[in-house]
Amino acid sequence: MQIDDNLISYLEDLSCLTLSDGEKSRLTGDLQKILDYMARLSELDTGGVSERSHPFDNVNAFRDDEARPSFDKELILMNAPVKNEEMIIAPKTVE
Repeated sequence: MQIDDNLISYLEDLSCLTLSDGEKSRLTGDLQKILDYMARLSELDTGGVSERSHPFDNVNAFRDDEARPSFDKELILMNAPVKNEEMIIAPKTVE
């Protein structure tokens, strides 16, 4: 794929950016280098390599979801400037 002025203008419109001529020139070169590198990577022989979505074998490192004791509610509410019997009352932040 060749990066040309039409593609740069299209990308400029998609991203709602206005680029200077120097930025367009630099972007053209940078994108072409990226595509050339990706083309080099596609030439690699990966026939004997298994597909992986993660570089490590230990993908799921989550703990079991168990109910455990938490903080003491009364102790936390004691420090709140505005509260009721069950919760901290915070100012409204969204209309």
